Amino acid sequence: MTMHWISVLTILGMALITYLTRLLGYLFLRGKNLSERTIFFMDILPGCVLISVIAPAFSSGKIPDYIGLIVTIAAAMRFSLLPTMFLGVGSTGLLRYLLTS
Repeated sequence: MTMHWISVLTILGMALITYLTRLLGYLFLRGKNLSERTIFFMDILPGCVLISVIAPAFSSGKIPDYIGLIVTIAAAMRFSLLPTMFLGVGSTGLLRYLLTS
């Protein structure tokens, strides 16, 4: 059986990144008072899912996505998870509609 080292390294790299997103999430949120609902939601939603939703905004090169990302980060500092998600997705969608039409 021949091992494909590139595939093995890719899988190990993906596992490491997945683990780091979970670890960094806990480090950033330590010391914050989270509701039971937020804790439950974060336990069932892997960090890699959140990163996969947010990461394209960093690489799109589109102004509405960058502004939406800033709105999302600002909302995350003030509101709980659900309002932050609504504000982030809503503002990005609206900005895409207004600025790319």
